[in-house]
Parts: sequence; C-alpha cells; structure tokens
Amino acid sequence: MKKLVISAIALALTAFATVDASTTINPATEVATVQQLDQEKVAVKPEDLPDAVKRTLSADPYTGWEVSQAFLVTGENNAQHYEVELKRGEETATAKLDQDGNKVE
Repeated sequence: MKKLVISAIALALTAFATVDASTTINPATEVATVQQLDQEKVAVKPEDLPDAVKRTLSADPYTGWEVSQAFLVTGENNAQHYEVELKRGEETATAKLDQDGNKVE
C-alpha cells in the first residue's frame, strides 16, 4: 500500500512538472510586428530610383546583382529609405538604402 501511494505521488508530481506548456509572448517578435505596421511601402520602378541609389547598386558589393523589385518605405517621423530586392541566379537579397545611396539598418 505504501508503494502504491508513493507511486501515485511521484506520478502526480511528474504530470505537474511537464504540464507547464503555457504560451509565452516574445517581446522582440511583438515589437517587430508593430514596427512593420508603422511603415508604408510604395512600389518604385527600378529605373525611377535616385541616381545615387543606382550608383551604389552598380558598385561593390552589389556588382552582378539585378534589381527585381524596389519600394520606397516611409517609417516613423516620415523617415524614408529604399528597400531594393536583388536577384543573382537563384540567390536573393534585400538592400536598404537612403536617397543618397547609403546603407540603412
């Protein structure tokens, strides 16, 4: 009888220890979602990109990459940058550049 009670207690403790599968919210994910909602993206034709952006995209490290899509992104405080999707064969990459062709993080 004593073994049965000890086994039942051990089983109950094991069940309580493994049930802690609650959903947690990752603050980094939540912030990223909010930031995306605050940005406005407008499609831009590659030939309509500013000359400074075109010069940057024709130099290293973008040599050999082809512009597949481009967007003018307006964020908080009306800060604008260009988000340019690049393609080289099967590879894809995204470059974020300001109107002067400088890299934006």
